[in-house]
This record gives sequence, C-alpha cells and structure tokens, in this order.
Amino acid sequence: MPSNAGTSTPCLPLPPVCARAGLALFLDLDGVLAPMASTPEAVVADPRRTRVLRALDPALEGRLAVISGRILSEIDRIAGGAARAAAGVHGLHRRRRDGSIHAIPPSAGVAVAIASFHAFAADHPGVIVEDKGVSAGLHYRGAPQAEAAARALAEALAERGGLEVQPGKMVVELKTPGADKGTALLAFMAEPAFAGTMPVMIGDDLTDEAGFRAAGALGGFGILVGAPRQTAARYGLTDVDAVLTWLEAVATEVQPA
Repeated sequence: MPSNAGTSTPCLPLPPVCARAGLALFLDLDGVLAPMASTPEAVVADPRRTRVLRALDPALEGRLAVISGRILSEIDRIAGGAARAAAGVHGLHRRRRDGSIHAIPPSAGVAVAIASFHAFAADHPGVIVEDKGVSAGLHYRGAPQAEAAARALAEALAERGGLEVQPGKMVVELKTPGADKGTALLAFMAEPAFAGTMPVMIGDDLTDEAGFRAAGALGGFGILVGAPRQTAARYGLTDVDAVLTWLEAVATEVQPA
C-alpha cells in the first residue's frame, strides 16, 4: 500500500482493516491515547484507556506496542501498566514483550544540553526542562513567546554536542542519535509475535512520521490524529476520543466468534 507521503491527509473513515487477523498496532501516547496537557506530569492514567489496551493485547495476540517520546516508566504510569511492549524516548529505550530491554547509551552532549536548558528555563518563566537521561526536552507550552529562542538554543547545542533535534508540539528535544519511532517499529516487527503481520502506526506529531513511513514500507499504514497536514499517514482520526472508539472496535472485531 502506498503511504501517500507528502500529501495532506483528511480525517477519513477507516476501512474495516481491524477484522484482519494479521493486524499489529503501534500507538503513540500523548495526543493519541491521552490528551495533551500543560505539563508532562499532568497526564494521568485513565480507566477507559487502560481498559482498551488490556482488551487489545489478547485480541491481537500480543501484537500491540506503545511507541512514545516518554520514558518507559512514564508510559507504564499513563497506560496503567497495560502496555507490555513499549518503546520510550523515541525508540532509544525499547522493552520487548518478554520484558527484556534494549537501550542505547546516552551521548555525552545530553548532560551539557540539560544544564544549558536549566539555565534557559531560569531566565524564561513557564519553560520546563525534562531530563530523560538519553535526551533533554525543553517545553515552552507555558511560555510560547520563548519558542524562537528555545529552538535556536537547541540547534546550537545539537551542532556542538552531536545530538539530534526532535521538534514536537510546544517542545524541542535534543536526543542521543541512533533511533526513532520508525526504527522502533521495525525492531518490533522483527520479533516473532509481530513478524509477517500488517503494521498500523497511530500518531499525531512530527515525531510519528518515521513510524508512518516504516509501517507503509512493510505493507501497512499510518493514521494521523488531529488536524490534517502534510504527512506520510494514509488515514485520519480527529482526537483521542475517536482513537479510543476505533480501538474499541478493533478489540471487538478481532475477538473469536
């Protein structure tokens, strides 16, 4: 299936792919399974979200993974412990379904970036620094006027420290090179539980585009959540509620008769 890369994706009704026995689902967290919030810690577990994930895992025979920019412990907190397979920090940390973890060690430049971000935040009230060990996030949702300066700082630090710039919604992140959501999806698809199935990546942010492309390359597709934009995703859903409603339908349709 072509990925329609570089085209605008409308919020279209989804085809009944959820009835296919070979479906594998890869889900972003913030903006997809959980609504965006003013601060990272303001996103909390939700009974409906946890219930949906717990229903999907057996329905898909384990072909379910959360792929997020958050660290693994935060994924577990927000998903209510219902995501056995998960990739955190854009794939830099990946937990296989059996619980074993593959982790890329942090670049030395991350510590420098964290210190510089803290100095920046001290001069810009409302800016929040997120230390993920292998990456550093600078959130300016509480100080949107600081966006240009935050991005300029990140670009300079990335060039000096050999880090990758990962822009997001009201955040700029500097991360250790070597992984993204696309490489995480491909790594999961190489595992026995996922191998030979059709991957579907659901995401909302620019960080999810690598996942959309990886899914398309393996015969699957991406689903963009939110307003239409230039994307490699094939289909669209409007918001978190629409995602959860669709996932509930998936869990129901793949259940044994």
